[in-house]
Formats: sequence, C-alpha cells, structure tokens
Amino acid sequence: MSEQTPAPTPAADLPGPVRLRVAPSPTGDPHVGTAYMSLFNLAFARQQGGRFILRIEDTDRARFREDSEQQVFDTLRWLGLTWDEGPDVGGPCAPYRQSERLTTYRPYVERLLAEGHAYRCWCTPERLAEMRAEQQRLKQPTGYDRMCLGRTEEERRALPGFSEHPVVRMLVPDDVELGFEDLIRGHLTAPRPDDQVILKADGFPTYHLAVVVDDHEMGITHVVRGEEWISSTPKHVLLYRWLGLEPPAFAHMPLLRNENKSKISKRKNPEARLTWFEEEGYLPEALVNFLGLLAYPPAQDAEGNDVEVFSFADFVDRFDWREVNPVGPIFDLKKLDWLNGVHIRGLDLPDLTARLLPYLQRDGVLGADPSLGELARLEQVTALIQTRIAHLTEASDLVAPFYVADDAVEVAEDARAQLTDDAARVLDAAYAALEAVPDEHGGVLGSEATFRAPELEAALRAALVDGLGLKPRLAFGPVRTALSGRRVSPPLFESMEILGKASTLTRLATLRATL
Repeated sequence: MSEQTPAPTPAADLPGPVRLRVAPSPTGDPHVGTAYMSLFNLAFARQQGGRFILRIEDTDRARFREDSEQQVFDTLRWLGLTWDEGPDVGGPCAPYRQSERLTTYRPYVERLLAEGHAYRCWCTPERLAEMRAEQQRLKQPTGYDRMCLGRTEEERRALPGFSEHPVVRMLVPDDVELGFEDLIRGHLTAPRPDDQVILKADGFPTYHLAVVVDDHEMGITHVVRGEEWISSTPKHVLLYRWLGLEPPAFAHMPLLRNENKSKISKRKNPEARLTWFEEEGYLPEALVNFLGLLAYPPAQDAEGNDVEVFSFADFVDRFDWREVNPVGPIFDLKKLDWLNGVHIRGLDLPDLTARLLPYLQRDGVLGADPSLGELARLEQVTALIQTRIAHLTEASDLVAPFYVADDAVEVAEDARAQLTDDAARVLDAAYAALEAVPDEHGGVLGSEATFRAPELEAALRAALVDGLGLKPRLAFGPVRTALSGRRVSPPLFESMEILGKASTLTRLATLRATL
C-alpha cells in the first residue's frame, strides 16, 4: 500500500487509549530482539485496547539493506505479532519510514537552533578522532569539546579540522536533569550526556532527534526499548522539554544474554537472527511463548506450580509492567526446544501435517505439487512422529522412507552395522509370517482386513520372539532396517500398516537379497 503524507494529526485525535511502537532498523536480518520488544509492546497495547505501530528507522543509510524491511514484515507476521499502523498498512501518521519524513524533522532542528538549544559543528571526523584519542590518553571523560560553540562559519573555517558540511549538536546544559521514572525499574539516574549530534551532515536526523519527533507526532504514549537506551533517556527528555512536548512513559527491557552473560549478537549467535527460527523448524507460538518467559514470570496453577506453556492471549490477559524481571535473561535454547516439542504435540493433526509440508518439500521428500494420495499418507505418518520430533526439520528423515520406491530404500551405515548374523534368518521368518497375514486386497473375499498394526505385531512376535527365541530388540531390528533403512524410525507395526502388505514384503526381500 502506498503511503500518503497527511497533515500532522494532533495526538489527542489519534486512535487508541495507548499507542506503542517498535522501530527496527533495516540493516540486515531482523534481530530476535525485534520480536522480543514487539511481544511486550503488543501485549500491553492489546490489553489496553490500544494501537501497535511498526515504524522503520532507516536513517542509517550506510548500513541500509534493501531486503531487510520485507524480512521484518515477514518474520513478525509469521510470529503473529501484527501491527495496526505501519509502512505496508498505512495509518493516520504516515509515512512510517523515517527516510520519507525528512521534511518533518527540519522545523524542529531550526527551532532548537533559534532558541539556543543547538548549534552547528564543522569538525571533521579526523579532528573528532584526534580529540577522543587525546581525551583517552589523558584519562578524561570522552565527549565533544565544543570547539564550534559560539563561532560563526567564517571563524570556524580559520581553525584546523574544518568540514564544509556541518552537523547540528544539542547544547546540553550543566544542570541537565539525569533522573527519570521507569515502568519496570522505578526511578533511574543516567550518566550526564555530551552534546549529541541530532542532525547529520547528510541531512538525516540521528536516532535521538528522530525518535523524539516521531514518537510525539505518532502519539506514542509508552516507549518500550532495551536497557541499552537508559543512558540516552535524559537527552530525549531534554528534547521533549525544549520543544514543549509531553514525554511518554518509559520502560527499559532487560537485554537478551548468552550463558556467559554476554549480549546476544547476530555476529556470534545464529539464533540472534529472527529468520533462523523458522529455518530450524520452530513453531511461531513456541518462540512467542519462550520470549515471554524470558522476562516475565510464568502463571501458577491452583497447586502453586508454574505454568510455563501459554498462548499470546494468556500472556495479554495477565500482563503487568511491574512483573517484568529487569535482570538480563539467559537465552536457553534447550528450554526453547522443550517448549517447541510441547507445542508440536499440542497441534491438531491436519495443522501439523500442513506445517511439515514446506520442510519436506524443501528437503526433496515431496514434490512441489504432491498428490492427494501422498498427502493422505503424510497425515498418517505425521500421526506416528508427532511425539518424536522437537523441530519440524526433524521430520524429513523420518518421513522420507515412506516416499521412496520399495526396492530403493537406502540403508544407513549405522543401521546396516547393527545387523547380526541372524538377520537373514529373521527376515526370512518375518517374510513368511507377514505373507500369511491377509489384507483388503489379498485376503479371503468378504473377510475383514487384518493387515493392521495389532495383527502384524502378533504375527511377528509369534514368528520371531516365540518361534526363533529372539529378544524383541534383536528380532525387530532387521525388519525396521528393511522398511526404513534407519536404526530409528516411526513405530514399526504402524509403519507396516501404512506401507501396506506389498511394499512391506518387497522391502523385506530387497534387504534380504543383500545379505
């Protein structure tokens, strides 16, 4: 949907008693932190009957990536964390991309300059680097030394390190208020900021100016962001005050951390990429459940036990900012794997079958346009493996043997290695026993079909366990290998029922011929 540029809408006229936003930067694969922040923003917005806004902060043109914005849309929608206003759906505050709002910021900059709250700085990057190096050498606090403050362009041009393209800096007063209230952490105090750049040489605003202007013009009532922004909050409160604007409420979420307490990053952690979770076969509802647990206590049942499995609707119902844990949570993938398995087991069979299909097609188990017969078989196989997988990606290895030619089952090395000297005798006895079991195609006319799992188990136990005197593990191993080519497979007798009598016998004979 294309965005129009309406006249600014007074905040009081904007829809929603509360208005919250998430504002990712399109600089690569979306970070899992975008989903984490979206979850908490959206939960509060939905609980309060408010609005959730998606804004794209694309003023960092050096790191901008063309495909990143669409990835943000796709991954958040995959998770079900949908927005009421944004670049692709429009809304009363369009445009929702900062790069399309450049004319919005200029009047605010000019006002700050005119009222003495900001000044132009002509220092080159080289001059600033030398300044910081000298401050570090002298063990002084790093920050701009105000060389340009109070000077005209001509006066500054006569000094070293002059750039033709100035930036604009805010003039932070010595008595700047450093304390503010946080919905999660209570009263906070941040370090004194230096004279932050608010307009870059290329005409793009920095985060600090743009976030204040955009949040005001979009009527944002609650700013929910990572704790790394605590130190910037006094700058933002100062800008609100200078511009005569009402600041929003602030809530600074704890950062996601690795087991060694380091911040989770896309450079070092594949799971920091939001796209990774779908690639690895996680369910979106499991990831949402996991992200909620990272910074929020589980509910408790009547006996006082933790209820760690919940839906987004459950999370919304009991959400309270005072319950958010400010301590940086550990990103425990083992816990996520467990949750994913629980959610997989909770799916209806047709739903799980549909979710497995793209992974099976990706791995070449099924083609792009499977037949009705193939889909019907897939649902039968899915019923066998639903309790055996923790990731959707694990299905391909278990499902593949059901879609290969009976005389082309590939036997894995570890499966062949565990065949004993008795394997040929076992396969012969199994073949004879199963050949005698009738089915709907080969049985006595008019009789009930009996090539079913209970009858198959009874026949094989009689032939192999009772007849040959073998333990079940040794008795059924060669049969399992013949049917699936694997040491581990879906339940044996149910697999034979799905394959049918002809396929089962052909697979037994095929492996037997190689021994």
